[in-house]
Amino acid sequence: MQEKFMVRAIEIAREAVDTPGTLPYGAVVVKDGEIIGEGLNRSTANFDPTSHGEVEAIRDACRRHSLTSLKGADLYTSGEPCSMCVATMYQVGIERLFYAGAADDSAALFQRLAAHDPKWARSMSNQELRHQVGLPIDERDMAAKQMRREDILAVYEAFVDRHT
Repeated sequence: MQEKFMVRAIEIAREAVDTPGTLPYGAVVVKDGEIIGEGLNRSTANFDPTSHGEVEAIRDACRRHSLTSLKGADLYTSGEPCSMCVATMYQVGIERLFYAGAADDSAALFQRLAAHDPKWARSMSNQELRHQVGLPIDERDMAAKQMRREDILAVYEAFVDRHT
């Protein structure tokens, strides 16, 4: 049964060959033996850098079923997910991940594309992204400054008061 779900994820990825604004990353969310969400990377078409196949499949499943938790679901994807997608999977409770292409395969894809057109060049590889995301906030390459903590703590307190 797992094979059919991976075949579907790859079929979705194949749509990108002829669909402008998409990339060949497709995914499906599966729960209780049924596909409950599907997604194709539409980052360029949607002008949304978070529109990866995995995130789109999770969004689709959540919308279709009016959920914000997919606890116990599996995700099948055509390519090893980036850190953003993995974080999203953890956030919603994906239990198992199945993937076709490795991160190195994606890196090779973009290197080949960028050799013909610089628009395909990436600011950092998935490996570099994983490293940066895993660092404490004050050790990342991206500058970060905490501001007005007391103000947001007051908002949090008001929220707790209203909702408990």
